[in-house]
Amino acid sequence: MPKPNPAAMEFLLSRRSRPAKTLTFPIPSAQDLHPILTAAARTPDHGKLEPWRFIVLADAALPRLADLTDQRGAALGLDDEKRAKSKTQFSNAGLVVAVVSSPKSSEKVPYLEQVYSAGAVCLALVNAALASGWGANWLTGWMAYDPEILTEGLGLGEGETVAGFIHLGTETSTPPERPRPDLAAITTWVTE
Repeated sequence: MPKPNPAAMEFLLSRRSRPAKTLTFPIPSAQDLHPILTAAARTPDHGKLEPWRFIVLADAALPRLADLTDQRGAALGLDDEKRAKSKTQFSNAGLVVAVVSSPKSSEKVPYLEQVYSAGAVCLALVNAALASGWGANWLTGWMAYDPEILTEGLGLGEGETVAGFIHLGTETSTPPERPRPDLAAITTWVTE
């Protein structure tokens, strides 16, 4: 007979990301962040390749990335509204963890499975932060795929991308519940 964990199940059934624009100070300290990152790193990882890593962005790194985002947006010809929205993703943040997808060469573990593992790290990080009492949100945007932001802004290597920018902080308001998927519409039972 399985041994249920009702508290964990209740958390998972009621979890809700907090919009990044509603997060403010205080932010998790390095000591607060350590167990959150530890929990995220327990994500399933076939082959124990660790095809992901963390970059913690705080202090002067965030306005630097905001400025680079604005400059790259202008160079790419993005309209003013999209540039401003992209820039504020960093300029209004107090703490962001970039989860870097860093696939390794492997004959046994497909590239795509390693990318999925990085995505799972993002969700695990959000859930660990929420379970710790912090507000958290998983964002990407064009900045997660722009070669100059990846190399110049974040120092990523060849073949690395950003799976997610995880914003962390103190929530200023509880977001309303949003519609959830119709389980019957998305579930197929195969019994033969």
